[in-house]
Amino acid sequence: MSTVFNFTFVPWFRAVAPYIHMHRGKTFVVGVVGEAIAAGKMASIATDLALIQSMGVKIVLVHGFRPQVNEQLAAKGHTARFVDGVRVTDPVALDSAQEAAGQLRFEIEAAFSQGLPNTPMAGATVRVISGNFLTARPMGIIDGVDFQHTGVVRKVDVAGIMRTLDAGAMVLLSPFGYSPTGEAFNLSMEEVATSVATALQADKLIFLCEKPGLRVRAEEPEAEDNPIDTEIPLAEAQALLARLPAPQQPDDVGFYLRHCIQACEHGVERSHIIPFAVDGALLLEVYVHDGIGTMVVDEKLESLREATSDDVTGILQLIEPFEKDGTLVKRSRTEIERDIGNYTIVEHDGVIFACAALYPFPEARTGEMAALTVSPQSQGQGDGEKVLKRVEARARAMGLQSIFVLTTRTMHWFLKRGFQVVDQEWLPEARKKKYNWNRKSQVLVKKL
Repeated sequence: MSTVFNFTFVPWFRAVAPYIHMHRGKTFVVGVVGEAIAAGKMASIATDLALIQSMGVKIVLVHGFRPQVNEQLAAKGHTARFVDGVRVTDPVALDSAQEAAGQLRFEIEAAFSQGLPNTPMAGATVRVISGNFLTARPMGIIDGVDFQHTGVVRKVDVAGIMRTLDAGAMVLLSPFGYSPTGEAFNLSMEEVATSVATALQADKLIFLCEKPGLRVRAEEPEAEDNPIDTEIPLAEAQALLARLPAPQQPDDVGFYLRHCIQACEHGVERSHIIPFAVDGALLLEVYVHDGIGTMVVDEKLESLREATSDDVTGILQLIEPFEKDGTLVKRSRTEIERDIGNYTIVEHDGVIFACAALYPFPEARTGEMAALTVSPQSQGQGDGEKVLKRVEARARAMGLQSIFVLTTRTMHWFLKRGFQVVDQEWLPEARKKKYNWNRKSQVLVKKL
């Protein structure tokens, strides 16, 4: 049993390691809906956030309290009132919101204080600091509706939050803001999280909510097999929101999407919508390549570029399995370091998913494309094609008239892309001397 565990744990931990390195020192703003706390998920969410913080991430946690406020209102015999999805906060609703926020704050602080032996929180020391970090103003009267004590964020105390984060504490924000005259205003969790993420220029805004994620083209037949898009470029997200009716309820497709878009439009590179119903959703979204929910991105995460010395280890990890099964010729770290300038890579979110090297033979006006490798995780997504086109462009820039490859297993892939089989005698003299007759590799050439 332990042997099986070792074989599964070690590769998994190695796969997670690049994301641990990538996120260290970053700032995440996490919005948790009140429904998640009402469903009893706070203990596991706190465990996951503590684990993420222990790996060097600075966290601002914003809690919602929609169901808790409604419960308080019902206990008082008062009816909750919403207009266009926004709560009208009369004095009774304000009182209920303050009571709910106080109870939730104690519940959340208690969840971060758990530390019994043999539990995930054992040995963890998480300081949770709340405070008057938000200045608010009244929403006012809109279309004849007086929203009374409902407000909007006016200013975020960025310096105060950053000092707290830099001291190693987690910042906890309730959806409340205060005016310079001392009035309290009820805010929405979604607006607070978005405003804080924007003001801090956070690296991620994450909504842990009821929705499992989004699909841009829900009418497509494959939607059943793949119910959500794990990654949506900002432009596509904006186009989707423009097609939708104005969102009013949390179940509406655009309810969280509009906040993700707003954050991305104002400097937050990645915004996420993930389901609290899935245990460990935060860890799956942050430390697994495809994640569990939908990410809206304001940048092209995929980068096609020439390799540098910093990429040697990533290239070695990528090609090692293919060397072991005989698909590729074994290359040492020394060789790759020496030839690193010859390599082109596809990097996605800090991880190398494809590579190839170009070795020119100027006297023969040709060049060898070697070590073309695509990670099993991204095969079929066009990464090999992208690398090939980049290598062809590099060869043309060198004045080469053709490129060639030597392969034992992937001949058909190259034939489909314009390569032709030639005899080994076609090879440039310098390359012919190094040809391994035992491998019996096919030689394929493509004219540029």
